This record gives sequence, C-alpha cells and structure tokens, in this order.
Amino acid sequence: MSSPFELQQAQAELAAKNPRVILKAALAAFDQIAISFSGAEDVALIDMAVKLKPDVAVFCLDTGRLHPETYRFLETVRERYSRIRLTILSPDAEELSRLVSAKGLFSFYRDGHTECCGIRKVASLRRHLPTLDAWITGQRRDQNPTRQAVAEVELDTAFATPDHALIKFNPLANWSSAQVWDYIEAFEVPFNPLHRQGYVSIGCEPCTRAVLPHQHEREGRWWWEDAAKKECGLHAGNLRGGKGKS
Repeated sequence: MSSPFELQQAQAELAAKNPRVILKAALAAFDQIAISFSGAEDVALIDMAVKLKPDVAVFCLDTGRLHPETYRFLETVRERYSRIRLTILSPDAEELSRLVSAKGLFSFYRDGHTECCGIRKVASLRRHLPTLDAWITGQRRDQNPTRQAVAEVELDTAFATPDHALIKFNPLANWSSAQVWDYIEAFEVPFNPLHRQGYVSIGCEPCTRAVLPHQHEREGRWWWEDAAKKECGLHAGNLRGGKGKS
C-alpha cells in the first residue's frame, strides 16, 4: 500500500460503481491483496482482475468435501489464467480428525453446519488472512437476505485483529446473478459444470443441491436450516456488523 487507506473516502467513491472500477481501486491501494475464489461463478472476478494485474493472488478453500467437478474446475481455472498465484487452503488435520472421530462425517445434518464450517472454512481463512492487508470476495446483495447491506468496501471486523486492520472489497455487490452470467457468456469465462445441472450456489457436496426453477439460489445450500442461518462464517461477522468504520 503506497499511502494510508481512507476507508470512508473509498466507501463514498466506490459506492454503486461497476466491478472493474472497484477492482482497479483495490489492486492499486494494496500490494498484499488476494481474491477469494469459491470455485463457482467467482471466476468472473478473476477474469476481470487478470486484465488489470495478470499475476493477481487468488486463494480457494479446499474443505475436503467439494464436488469432483469443483476440484477439476479449479485446475481449469489454473490453466486458463496461468499467471495467477493460486493458493489452496486446507483444514487443520488434527482439528478435523477430532470432529470426525467424535461426531462422524455428517454431524451437520443433526447439529447444524456452523461447527463443521468453522473447521473446514473459517479456521483456514483465519490462518491465511493475517498474511494479507485486504481481500476481494464475490458477495452480491441479491444472494441472500443476509447480504442486502453488503458494501462495496468495508473494514473486515470478523477477521481483523487489534494490530492488523483488514479491508474487504466486494466488487460484485451491485450486480445481479443475471449480470454475472452475462459477463461469463460475453467473455467466454469458464464456469463450474455443476451450474448446468441446476446448481446455482455451490459449496461442499453434502451441503449443496440443485434448485428448482424460480427458487432462490441459496435454497440449495444447507437446505435443512432456516434461511437466516445460511452463512458459513466467512462473511457472517461483517454482515451482522454492517459497514465498517475507518
């Protein structure tokens, strides 16, 4: 980062801007910044970013429970955008072993997904984010009722520490799912083949299913739980807290 980052100024300047403008500002403001790639339609962000910074850093959470199609898709993206620095994050083996030994492989159907996601996703992210000053996500306001107040740029209150401020950029916040797919089709961006099978929001295999026509995309995630709980913990802390303050 070449100069101190002014959050409130950035929020005012980037509000309602298109994704490319937000990405350009984010990549200009921070050197230690990376895109969080879920292995679904977030690849649109990568396609935009490499046109600004070909060797942009990208990370993906490998929970150990992703669909086979998602794992193959990760390699498709790596090959298509050969200059990106793709890091695959895995859960802590000992933590995971304790959970599985105590509760089995499908405890989330009984106990809710928070504990499993905490080990397979949140803990991995908590170990990785301290290496960054900012990160970029594919959150959109139309994805879920819990995301309607997502800001284009915010202070990440969930993963920041007292001695390490962390900024989160959400370049797709203003876009609809239709706009994302218009971009994918227009620029022939690769996408997870599961989308052709009715999967809209794609996560771990046991916790994701295809949705019916006209169902909301998050209906296919953790379908056995209440809609207000359909966050895995990666963004929930920020969503509860609203827009960050500088």
